[in-house]
Amino acid sequence: MCDKLRDIDALAGERWFPLETSITDDMKSLWGDWGVCSEVDTLRDVVMRRPGEEIENFDWQAARFKAPINPERFRQQHDALAQIYKDHGVRVHYIEEQRADRPNALFCRDLLLMTPEGAIVTRPAMEARRGEERYMAKKLADLGVPIIRTVCGSATFEGAMGLWIDRHTIVLASGVRTNREGYEMVEHELRRMGVTDILHMQIPYGHAHIDGLLNMASHDVAMIHASQVPYDVCDALKKKGIKLLECPSRIEAKESFAINFVAIEPGTVVMPAGNPRSQELLENNGIKVIPVEFDEVMKGFGAIHCCTAFLKRG
Repeated sequence: MCDKLRDIDALAGERWFPLETSITDDMKSLWGDWGVCSEVDTLRDVVMRRPGEEIENFDWQAARFKAPINPERFRQQHDALAQIYKDHGVRVHYIEEQRADRPNALFCRDLLLMTPEGAIVTRPAMEARRGEERYMAKKLADLGVPIIRTVCGSATFEGAMGLWIDRHTIVLASGVRTNREGYEMVEHELRRMGVTDILHMQIPYGHAHIDGLLNMASHDVAMIHASQVPYDVCDALKKKGIKLLECPSRIEAKESFAINFVAIEPGTVVMPAGNPRSQELLENNGIKVIPVEFDEVMKGFGAIHCCTAFLKRG
């Protein structure tokens, strides 16, 4: 006679149910108040690198600077910019740790493209910049900013190759600082998060990033280096109702970085001093301009927008 079979309880069904929210739904409660999809909405948080030992006794030619610098004056000008931000209620977060052989590391915009969902950490094209991004990633992690993508493989992409117009529109560039692989990697992430209008901009030979050629001063006013911005980009912006102000001086556009400003709020920008024609044009079109001396920093071929990585706008 067979023994009676032992009864075994059935395996239980699923007990772990997903929370069906998006990362933007979770942002404030789990990460912090972060996110950017504009160049002009009220600036709340930025990440910067106050120049440290890396600007002492470095080979300025190897670092691609235009001339030797005065380290003390270099820091003073950077501090003055940060103070303007603080005076306008912007929280300034500093990257405290950085490589001692990277004097370009203050140009934080290149290391990060901030999106509504979090940060895309970039991969700089230049050998003299490669590796700075590690310390940007570390700072973002320390702050609680979600990193949604790190540019990898043989891709190159720098943050100043993206310029937000609105939640669904961005100017995205390729050129010497961003190769096809990097462009497509970032494009994929942006489309995934609902950016439907990606305006491709080819950066001309001899230029680095968008922000030396095109920048937003308010929701409906932009300044351009007219001879260097493709027609298709200008046409698309005009069709969105954006007024294009043509920088009136080639010297101001290229040598004194008139277009490399930062909007603190719609219609208020911080601009490198020494650009009288461009400042007058902006002011005549309803833009308040706060000039700041930045000529020492500009010896590194970068200016205010280059130094400022946005973490929160609006």
